[in-house]
Amino acid sequence: MIYKQIIPALDIQDEKSLRFLVDELANEADIVKVGMELFYSHGKLALQLLQERELKIFLDLKLHDIPNTVGKAAKTLAKSGVEILNVHAAGGVEMMKCALDNFKTENPSGKLIGVTQLTSTSQSVMNTQLGIPGNIDDVVIRYAESVRTAGLDGVVCSALEVKRIKSLFGSDFLCITPGIRPKGCASDDQKRIMTPTQALQAGSDYLVIGRAITNEKSPKIAFQKILKDTQNELDC
Repeated sequence: MIYKQIIPALDIQDEKSLRFLVDELANEADIVKVGMELFYSHGKLALQLLQERELKIFLDLKLHDIPNTVGKAAKTLAKSGVEILNVHAAGGVEMMKCALDNFKTENPSGKLIGVTQLTSTSQSVMNTQLGIPGNIDDVVIRYAESVRTAGLDGVVCSALEVKRIKSLFGSDFLCITPGIRPKGCASDDQKRIMTPTQALQAGSDYLVIGRAITNEKSPKIAFQKILKDTQNELDC
């Protein structure tokens, strides 16, 4: 069901906005994203508020440090009962394995995901500013291979890369795709984007959609419209 695949991104700081979004989305969405902005503002209190309204949580903190530090952080965060947690694949296989072992100890049913390249990262930025040579698609695949080697459940990537990732690592290897923009929405700071319909057709398991939902006067209506428009396009 499509509503279970769309993850509204709650990229906010103040409690009033959080409570408004929760009231709007609690009976619509199945899972929401809590990123650094919200988690650093309200920590586990934000997670508890969402869980009280029976919303699952994708905790998007992109953990990246030495293996021991990331492992301990993953263990602590796993105790919060989040559905999905991510680490950055750039930290390497040893770091990801340490995170996985600690996370699964506390949360066996949770999913641990590796971030490949941000959807705001262009080819030029990756090559010249990050100093990573090669084609961005190939770099994403190398990162995804490391994630698979470490035993994680899948990756965060652009929807543009999903077909190739699925063909190489299997349909059960989860692909969570930010950079999703419904038709008519501005791309903002995202560079590698797709519409919800395109992303689902490519094989994305989850679509992270932020401003197109949360910046609207009624996030509930915006969420429902995306569901309806996407389903109509898929049925055509």
